[in-house]
Amino acid sequence: MSVSAILMEKGCDVVTASSANTVKDACRLLHSNHIGAIIIVDHENRIEGIFTERDVVAAIAQRGIACMDMELSEVMWRNVVSCTRATSINRLMDAMNKHRARHLPVEEDGHLAGFVLIGDAVKHHIRAIEYEAKYIRSYIAG
Repeated sequence: MSVSAILMEKGCDVVTASSANTVKDACRLLHSNHIGAIIIVDHENRIEGIFTERDVVAAIAQRGIACMDMELSEVMWRNVVSCTRATSINRLMDAMNKHRARHLPVEEDGHLAGFVLIGDAVKHHIRAIEYEAKYIRSYIAG
């Protein structure tokens, strides 16, 4: 099973912002969409960074409430780990574990193509294990 299966089920819609948007703008997007991360893209939909709830906390802790008027380019995480539609669920989970990332953008030909969350990966991994167990029980019962 691959990231493609996740995207087929949940869709490819991603909440994005420009690096010129402010932290306050990003906080409003996070809140109004009930999400934990926003992908920062350029005008051609290429990934420039990611901004998460953790980044809000870090910005406030480091710069105080004045950070709300700062541009995302000043506080976003630029070293974004991404995956592709062909990435297996196991590799996805390994990457998330290794990089301590709960959100991974899906990149296709250098452009944003979707977004997967740790919950998506766990859900599909559990589903695969349940299917395998069902198949084994069926085989044994025979």
